[in-house]
Amino acid sequence: GSEFELRRQALTTKAELVFIPSPGAGHLISAIEIAKLILNRDERLCISVLIMKLPMDFGVQSYVASLSSSPRLQFVDITLDEKTVAGLLKNKESFFTDFIQGHKPKVKDFIHNTSFSKSGSGFSRLAGFVLDMFCTSMIDVASEFSVPSYIFLTSNAAFLALCYHFESLKKEHHIDTSKYKDSDEELTIPGFKNPYPGKFLPRLTTDQTTATTLFFDSVTRFKETKGIMVNTFAELEPFALQSLLVPKIYPVGPVVNFKEGGHGRNSESETESIIKWLDDQPESSVVFLCFGSMGSFDAEQIEEIAVALECSGHRFLWSLRRPPPKGKMELPSNYEDFQEVLPEGFIERTNGVGKVIGWAPQVAVLSHPAVGGFVSHCGWNSVLESLCFGVPIGAWPQYAEQQMNAFELVKQLGLAVEIRMDYFKDFEGKHGPVEIVTAKEIASGIRQLMADGEENEIRKRAKEMKEKSSAAMKEGGSSYASLGLLIEDVISNIS
Repeated sequence: GSEFELRRQALTTKAELVFIPSPGAGHLISAIEIAKLILNRDERLCISVLIMKLPMDFGVQSYVASLSSSPRLQFVDITLDEKTVAGLLKNKESFFTDFIQGHKPKVKDFIHNTSFSKSGSGFSRLAGFVLDMFCTSMIDVASEFSVPSYIFLTSNAAFLALCYHFESLKKEHHIDTSKYKDSDEELTIPGFKNPYPGKFLPRLTTDQTTATTLFFDSVTRFKETKGIMVNTFAELEPFALQSLLVPKIYPVGPVVNFKEGGHGRNSESETESIIKWLDDQPESSVVFLCFGSMGSFDAEQIEEIAVALECSGHRFLWSLRRPPPKGKMELPSNYEDFQEVLPEGFIERTNGVGKVIGWAPQVAVLSHPAVGGFVSHCGWNSVLESLCFGVPIGAWPQYAEQQMNAFELVKQLGLAVEIRMDYFKDFEGKHGPVEIVTAKEIASGIRQLMADGEENEIRKRAKEMKEKSSAAMKEGGSSYASLGLLIEDVISNIS
């Protein structure tokens, strides 16, 4: 009987994964989306998502409040008390790393107090941790409980290749990479077909700050994990994926939240009026400008954008938001009245062809047939959303790894036109004045992006990529197969 008992047990054993996403909206939302995909694929899996909240709300609180647990997916708040966080905030340079480290005791408590032995439906056993790229210090906790870690990378394969390359330049070859900043030197980087000009490198790779050092320490730890899920797909980044060998890479994308419920900041009536306006526009005629949750510009730059939109003559939908007060870590907010920052008479003159809005319901807009181009900061989630709907991109990166995303889209993949690829948004005024991108550059980019008919190669490619992205996620597709392999690997941890 005992052999039968063991076999029965094996069939009812559940494998439990503990997800520890980064607290930013772009990280948390896609981590929860991949968690749902994993659960849909295999009945044996259960997932606990541990939620850390930052003191500044980056649109995450309302999203988290909208989440509902189900028997196999639970959300556990492990937020630190305010006093502890205030203490950590004293050291700005290492705040984020210290913040993640500070949650280790909470993670240990959670695992100690959760019975990963017998549960109502048979056995549940801890099978591993799934960590955000900024949460690699949690590998220590996983090791204490003798389970492996995986990473869910919310960026793309090219970024991972770039990180590995710079980690080896810094740590093995002791090269001072700050010499590449703003330089015209062309670098050969594994994972990139084209030579990469130093001036398009994300600041993260050329800064000599504590934050940079800590980031590359974390990249070193990627190699201790059992695998990295990357939010990309084989057909989009074949070249970058071929260069990545260790640890095992699972391209599982595009992982996109198509519902947008919960983390949108628009009332239903605002969203309705935007969609209604789009309904009245011809197919593929509108250029949509939106720069992510952190996107905002000062008055001088806003004026250049306005002039460019008038000159280009294209219909437009422009998400325009007020920058946070100088030196404050906050999200941009909506203007009470756009007239205060727009050129005089702009709204009247563009009435009928253009609409200026605050926060944009991005997925609803990109999926609308009237939208023909997307001027974007090239955050990776936004890029994937755009490609899923076959909308080509006008690249105007701002911060983080967006310059590299723009380079890849424009130079390697032919899915975007350049507006300005070496633009860097400076939140603290450290790098001197931010350059102004002129109306002429912007208008020229928009004209290329919105060009009609046969000569618009980029639009044709975006449409092809839309088909490939949806095929990748379906049964028989590359990402579908890749996720299946990851799940088998996770299950093998408990067998």
